[in-house]
Amino acid sequence: MKLRIFNHKTAALTLVEVLVVIAVLAILLALLLPALAPAHGTRQRIYCVNNLKYIGVCYRIWSGDNLDKYPFDLSTTNGGIKELLFGRNAWLNFLVMSNELSTPKVLICPEDLNHQPPATSFSAQLAGHISYFVGLDAKPDRPQGILSGDANFQINEVPVKSGPLEITSNTPIAWTGERHGLGGYILLADGSVQSLSNAKLPNQFQQTGLATNRLAIP
Repeated sequence: MKLRIFNHKTAALTLVEVLVVIAVLAILLALLLPALAPAHGTRQRIYCVNNLKYIGVCYRIWSGDNLDKYPFDLSTTNGGIKELLFGRNAWLNFLVMSNELSTPKVLICPEDLNHQPPATSFSAQLAGHISYFVGLDAKPDRPQGILSGDANFQINEVPVKSGPLEITSNTPIAWTGERHGLGGYILLADGSVQSLSNAKLPNQFQQTGLATNRLAIP
């Protein structure tokens, strides 16, 4: 029996072929990255909406156990914070709802880099780690009342500071672009969350029927 000897030649890529492969991979990566970025942004926005919806449920539960009032509308003698809402004390509103909220993580929008990371406990640490404002005129029996929402507002292109803020029909209010681009989210007293562009934001405040809407910016 004769042995057959096979002579295999190893096929290797030439330098030109390697460069072509690298170029193709680079093109594919450039095409995929823009598609992945919006998906990431959409996911972050969903988290923010879910946070606000959860906060709305917590408000409802808390008011049901406290004379149908929200913390900012109830006296401190009855467990609220009405007399304490001045200066930069908006965080106290969420502190008294700690049992309902369960975790401070829901108070941070994932795209809010200015207030990251979330607080690790319900304590004075909450100050400076909250993304959402408190709508001081909202009431459980006013479904269209503005209860909360993204607090990254600007007026005449100047970002608002922590503390009380009054919005009238003539206030040129808008969101800064640091979270959701030229838009943001508003939580209404009925538990719904509205996605609003800067162009539609002033109209949302007008729909409350109030001459002045009072907010507490954390």
